[in-house]
Amino acid sequence: MNSEFLFTDSDFSKIRTLIHRRAGIALGEQKRQMVYSRLSRRLRELGVPEFSSYLALLEARPDGDEWQSFINSLTTNLTSFFREAHHFPVLADFVRQRRQQPIEIWCAAASTGEEPYSIAMTLMETLGERASGTARVIATDIDTAVLAKASAGVFSQEQARLSPERLKRFFNKGTGANAGKVRIRPEVAALVKFSQLNLLDRAWSPVKEPVDAIFCRNVMIYFDKPTQKAVLERLALLLKPGGLLFAGHSENASLVSQAFRPLGQTVYELAATAGRRASLA
Repeated sequence: MNSEFLFTDSDFSKIRTLIHRRAGIALGEQKRQMVYSRLSRRLRELGVPEFSSYLALLEARPDGDEWQSFINSLTTNLTSFFREAHHFPVLADFVRQRRQQPIEIWCAAASTGEEPYSIAMTLMETLGERASGTARVIATDIDTAVLAKASAGVFSQEQARLSPERLKRFFNKGTGANAGKVRIRPEVAALVKFSQLNLLDRAWSPVKEPVDAIFCRNVMIYFDKPTQKAVLERLALLLKPGGLLFAGHSENASLVSQAFRPLGQTVYELAATAGRRASLA
């Protein structure tokens, strides 16, 4: 079926093991063609003749740069501005309740930037001028390629399908060679800090102190139940008392962790009984 590169059952099984070990992603049998399609691009670029040779290359250098390309190839980065729009009014109400104090939001799957920039826009709409001095969005992702795009803050007009008011307030319109594109305005970009982070790293922590809310949407669906539980328990330690966790539409944090209680529409509040730490430094 796949004539360009030899791709055996053993190759597929090893890839599933390696991506689970490195990134927590649980690939089902139905993902075989997707794995072949995505990784075959790396084989072409590297001039490697077959999958077994590529896997041997990876395993020969456990700390090699190719591991990041391997992970980047197998992560899914579907996103859009104000995706799952019902979450943003909830965030705005939550921020209003805490408007007298600094607000820090962590976006744990930043992808190409649409989600953290949507959070930043919501903060600016809610807090007005105070946002620049009191609000911050920490945006992380395991995929370095999408983070580079996110940091650039440039989008096609098709990607930035927002109201005329939001486009005017939060974007600069491209001209000349950049016609048909928009760029996030500097005052919006200034609220967002991007960095690479693997949720499976044993010592990961994007912050030194707990944050007000965490967006970890459409991430848990790629993990098995034990990994979900471990990640959620770690997220609980990174939230302030009464902090919120925003999950994806098909995810249910309360099923695998007692640290959160559901508030409805895949929004969860840190349970009062969840263990706390005064500092995560």
